[in-house]
Order: sequence, then C-alpha cells, then structure tokens
Amino acid sequence: MHNLEKKYSFPAVILVVDDEGAIKAMMQKSIENAGYLCLAAQSGHEAMDLLNRRQIDVVITDINMPGINGIELTRHIKKNYASDVIIMTGYVEDFRYEDIINLGASDFLQKPISIKELVVRLKRVLRERRILEERNRAEMELKAGLQRIHKAFSGIIEAMQHAIEHRDPYTAGHQRKVANLALAIARELRMPEERIEGLRMAGLIHDLGKISIPSEILSKPRKLSKLEFGIMQTHPQVAYDILKPIEFPWTVAEIIFQHHERLNGSGYPLGIIGESILQEAKILAVADVVEAMASHRPYRPSIGIRYALNEVEKNKNELYDLKVVETCLALFREKGYVLVE
Repeated sequence: MHNLEKKYSFPAVILVVDDEGAIKAMMQKSIENAGYLCLAAQSGHEAMDLLNRRQIDVVITDINMPGINGIELTRHIKKNYASDVIIMTGYVEDFRYEDIINLGASDFLQKPISIKELVVRLKRVLRERRILEERNRAEMELKAGLQRIHKAFSGIIEAMQHAIEHRDPYTAGHQRKVANLALAIARELRMPEERIEGLRMAGLIHDLGKISIPSEILSKPRKLSKLEFGIMQTHPQVAYDILKPIEFPWTVAEIIFQHHERLNGSGYPLGIIGESILQEAKILAVADVVEAMASHRPYRPSIGIRYALNEVEKNKNELYDLKVVETCLALFREKGYVLVE
C-alpha cells in the first residue's frame, strides 16, 4: 500500500471529488477557510492520479459520477492507500449507512451539503486519524523496543552458552541439540510461540550451573561416586541462583531449576511431582535425557538413540510426561527427526 509509512502532517491535505463544479468549488473554499489544504478532482480517474502523486489524508467523494463512481473509488482507495474517505450523495434512499461504512468509509454525508456539518465531520475524521496514527507509531516503537530487549537477552544467553561449553568440552553441542529437540516437541504440542521462545532460551543454557562443578568431576572417565553425584546435582540450584535476578520475559530460571524433576517426585533438587512441574521443564527433561543417552560421555560411550527412546518410553507417565514422551517418540520414529545442533 502507498503512503502507509508517512506521518500525519499539518495542515492536513483534503481531496474533494465531485463532477458538479459549483459544489466542488464551494466545498474546496470552505475546507481551505477551515485551515486545511484542499485539492479538487472532477472524476474518479482524476482523483486516482492525484492520489498517485501525493499524500492525501482524507478524500471526500460523491457517489454518482461518470466513469469511476464513488463506491468504486472508495474500494480502490481502501485497497491501495492510507487515506480516509467521506462519501456524500443526494440519493440517500439508495444506500444504507452500514453498507457505506463496511466499504471502509469513515463517514457518510447527505447532499445538499451543510458546510458547518461538513467541517465538523471532517475534523472528527482527522482527529480519529491522528489518534490512530499516534497509536500505531507507539505500537511500532514498543515493538522495536521489545525486539532490542529480545536481542540483548539472546546475546546474554549465547554468551552463557559458550562459557558453559568451554568449561565442559564433553557437552559441547549438547545444549543446542537439547534446545532444538525441546523446540520440536513444543511445536508439535502447539505450545504458544512466546513460551516456546522461553523454552529455547532455557534449553541453550540448561547446564549453566555446571560452571560451579569441579572440572575433575565433569571430565571423570568413570562413574561418579555418591558424593560426586551429589555435587553434580547442585547445578540446577546454582543456575537458578545465577538467573533469578535477571528479569527475563520468560520463566527461564524456573524451567532450568526444574529440568531434573520427575513426575513421581524422584527428581532433584526439589523433588516436586506432577502438575507442580512446569510444562516447559517436562519437555526439557525428556529432550535432555534422550540427547544425553544418545551422545558420548567421559564415563561411557554413546548408548544410542534407539536405547534412549526405549528408556523414556518405558518410564512415561512415571518419570516423564506421557504426551511429551509420545510426541518425542513420534518425531523420531514417524517423522525422521535427527539430533542436530
């Protein structure tokens, strides 16, 4: 559409379209006396030519004109321009007000025109136009601000992700694979896009708390002792403590805090059960387990994706959410999903 990005300007530019010269001249003079710049056209074709050459704020058009009539002109204007339209006619009985407004017109005037009423109606349309443009501008500025905030948060998340992977090279790529699988599951479950974005952010740094774990534990080539495993289990709490002061637009800290919780309460660090666990955390839990089992670790080789899927399937509805598991299984077994960074 033409002229949509242009700001409202003063004085407003009005275009009168009428094939009766005397009426057109009277209206033009009255509108200019009211403080507006007024152009005039004798036909729909002439009006279109003017609309193509400059910004018009409001078009006031008669209906019955030779060639392109006011109805056709209004349809063309509302399809291609940002101008408001006021329609006028001397044949009011032939048209319903609702039908005229449904065309996209902002008002409907009966001929013979009362100049006083015309100016009052025009001022109302211009006032509403200005309010709408200011609202649209404010919404665009708000959207741009939110995009800048989102970009800043994304940068923070990526920096944290790189820090974690430098600290623990054995899990390089693990977080990205988990985040991607979690996203795929969430989209299959038709989770709202805003919550999906929060899940993605959480997935990318879900092992943030491991920065507090001694490197000899992270890279130990044998099974961890009970004490060492206890230390490893502190990483969701550490991540939560790091992230909770940050005012994310998503529940990133809480999702990461709960991603090792299990439906039956056997998880950690809180041991919460069932509906107490965030849906995003339930998704992240399954994605994390599947990717971890399918990948190499310092203390064992890859177990394989088939084993990983069988493991979550065996424990669905006990450790892992039923719908999440079934969705994950369908992705791999029916839709050919592959773990990717």
